[in-house]
Amino acid sequence: MRLQNKIAIITGATSGIGKATALRFADEGADLVVTGRRSTLGKTVEAECRDKGVRCVFVEADHSKAEDCQRVVDVALKEFGCIDILFNNAGIVTKGTAETTSEETWQATININVTAVWRMSKLVIPHMKQQGRGAIVNNGSDWSVVAGKDAFPYVMSKGAVGMMTKAMALDYARDGIRVNAVCPGDTFVDRWMEKGYFEGSDPVTLEEAMKESSDYIPMGRFGKPEEIANAVIFLASDEASFITGHLLLVDGGNTAQ
Repeated sequence: MRLQNKIAIITGATSGIGKATALRFADEGADLVVTGRRSTLGKTVEAECRDKGVRCVFVEADHSKAEDCQRVVDVALKEFGCIDILFNNAGIVTKGTAETTSEETWQATININVTAVWRMSKLVIPHMKQQGRGAIVNNGSDWSVVAGKDAFPYVMSKGAVGMMTKAMALDYARDGIRVNAVCPGDTFVDRWMEKGYFEGSDPVTLEEAMKESSDYIPMGRFGKPEEIANAVIFLASDEASFITGHLLLVDGGNTAQ
């Protein structure tokens, strides 16, 4: 029960890493506000967390919109009275080079992968300062520290998340607020099998993904959402009380190559 009596906001929690983290946070005793754009899935996550004996509220939200970010924070404060943890997980995957990236793709990537992280952090930090404590965990990527091909807008956005993490960590260290990032490598989530998740690409099967991963990831497989969630719990918990400004790679050894 490492997060008992903690109040946490998890954005983009309707599937994948966000859902896995919500369920693991509930296992550890945290009360939750979970968000996402898919209401039916969000209500399912809400119910599953409540079944674990914690309080949980789902808020349908598009974090590229300022008003939705504000509404999420307002609900958290109304329901629970404080915010101890923010996991900025909501994001999109986009592909392309500097030449092929469209204005629309560029702006959409910035809006959700970068601006939403700043906006949600800006909204919760004053309350954390007042409490004298808080933990923000941003979802970066192994591409926060190294680049990859044909993923220019996504790599750009995750690099920005890495620097935002470090800058906020320095600015608020004396306020009792720790800011870190979990940086997953390729992690197999159910949305990979949905058409349209990868811009311009067809959905992939589990078999295809696992074969591809074995070719280049030292551990020979993709990560599991639960493995990323475990790292988020560590960074959010008091076990990481002297850690701030850190980018925690959870990538099966990919960036060690």
